[in-house]
Amino acid sequence: MFSKDRDLTILIAEDDENDIHLLERALRKNGITNPVQVCRDGEEAINYLRGIDSYADRTKYPFPSVIFLDLKMPRKSGLDVLSWLKAHSECSVIPAIMLTSSREESDIAAAYKLGANSYIVKPLNFEKFQEMIKTAYDYWGWCEKPNVPPHC
Repeated sequence: MFSKDRDLTILIAEDDENDIHLLERALRKNGITNPVQVCRDGEEAINYLRGIDSYADRTKYPFPSVIFLDLKMPRKSGLDVLSWLKAHSECSVIPAIMLTSSREESDIAAAYKLGANSYIVKPLNFEKFQEMIKTAYDYWGWCEKPNVPPHC
């Protein structure tokens, strides 16, 4: 996902502007300078991953190295995006982190069954949120990851 020596893209699929702002702020506060792309619903995220429509230019919209997914989004949910990833084996190697406010056992189980690499409930306190982002960044920075195609 993240790499200290490469400029790899982070994809955020989130419909709440406040949550997008908080995530981008937490990345900046931690000194994380990886490029960030934002999709505001699950269908847009799938189009981004496929490299179609307005996302066809991979120079402008590079293939992501990690995806932060909100659970409940318009048009297609985070679970729909996970299901799509699972159905496209060449893309299923992208670390997918469910970042949501839901603590529902059924949501947690569904996310992991569909291949989520992590399920994190958004902390209410910004300092805890920032710490959580730093921990995720450090963890995935140490992990070896396979190369993924420029689109799925």
